[in-house]
Amino acid sequence: MAQFIIQGGSPLKGEIKVNGSKNTSLKIAAATILTDQTCLLTNIPQISDIAVMLEIIQRLGGKVVIKDHSLIINNSSLNSASPPEDLVKRMRASIVVVGPLLARFKEVRISQPGGDLIGARPIDTHIDAFRQLDVQVEQENGSFLFRANRARANKVILREMSVTATENIMMFAATLKGETEIRVAAAEPEIEDLARCLNKMGARISGAGTHVVQIKGVSRLGGVEHQVIPDRIEAGTFIIAASASRGKVRVTHLIPQHLDAVIYKLKEANAQLVIESDAVLVKPTTSLRPVYIDTRPYPGFPTDLQAPMAVLLTQASGTSRIFETLFESRFNYTKELAKMGADITILNPHTIDIHGPTPLYGKEILSYDLRAGASLVIAALIAKGESIIDHVELIDRGYEAFDERLKALGAKIERKQ
Repeated sequence: MAQFIIQGGSPLKGEIKVNGSKNTSLKIAAATILTDQTCLLTNIPQISDIAVMLEIIQRLGGKVVIKDHSLIINNSSLNSASPPEDLVKRMRASIVVVGPLLARFKEVRISQPGGDLIGARPIDTHIDAFRQLDVQVEQENGSFLFRANRARANKVILREMSVTATENIMMFAATLKGETEIRVAAAEPEIEDLARCLNKMGARISGAGTHVVQIKGVSRLGGVEHQVIPDRIEAGTFIIAASASRGKVRVTHLIPQHLDAVIYKLKEANAQLVIESDAVLVKPTTSLRPVYIDTRPYPGFPTDLQAPMAVLLTQASGTSRIFETLFESRFNYTKELAKMGADITILNPHTIDIHGPTPLYGKEILSYDLRAGASLVIAALIAKGESIIDHVELIDRGYEAFDERLKALGAKIERKQ
């Protein structure tokens, strides 16, 4: 179990570069299964979730070469369509290998994916979507068997705007004869980037980034060179951290339009932001105002940033409210913030009120999941005294060298194994 030991009270200062998107990198790595030709992917973050996906590919028979933030993947020797259970249970996003494996082998067996403990996250939407394409799905002994021998193109209406279900069907349908249409599709920038990559491989996908996506199946896909978009959640995390610490930080290599809802709410809270073409400059603020936030699918306020935002709002003068519309049980981190002195009322599993401003004090606290862990780091940065955060390996799932990069901004943070 790894820990962060943080001495709070130092405003962040300097410049930090945003890495490539975690969620896009995972899906594009999976998409390489669709071709037997070599793929070169760049701007890939060095995080543990990516390592899990690459190990899945390797244990299925693929070859992976890692060069700094680039990947060279060749799946010409892929020989299995059964992702290892021990790896699947470590990451919920492992479900996205089903689409490309099914397209290639016509039969896939996979166990129930694992991941963060933030409420019910079943794969029912995926199963229902595949069945609309006449894929047979059976459940037995805790695993799922997908068979695509009789699959045909069709209209797919998703039960919900699921990002991973949209991506899974998009990848499967890329080489499925005929025209498939996904309705109630998720519209996240990461889906657009995956579609751009697939189209460069020879796919014919249109409408990605809207709620209706059309895929005209082609016979085969080829290799690709593709640079992944910046990680909007990482960008938002650093912007919020800088604002909460009353620091001055320029966050670079991002796409501001991907953060419109976040920037709007931060400005409403009186954060001082200067928006540039590919960067955001955070300036110190003297006072923060309370705001109301409800998390929504893109382009709404992202659920992955509600925990960091909650920390910032502990310093706002008045009562803020966060309504979490996408997941239940995503407020576990508030118990840790309360230990530090935050005044937070849990109204129900989806709603909290944050009463501020309250000084935060260093404590030993526990990271429950990736984004909650990042929020507790922000809390420790603005707290008085020393904080110890346990289980920070969860933070490593989505933030590359989080401690070292914060240290470069003046944070007093050390890692202890």
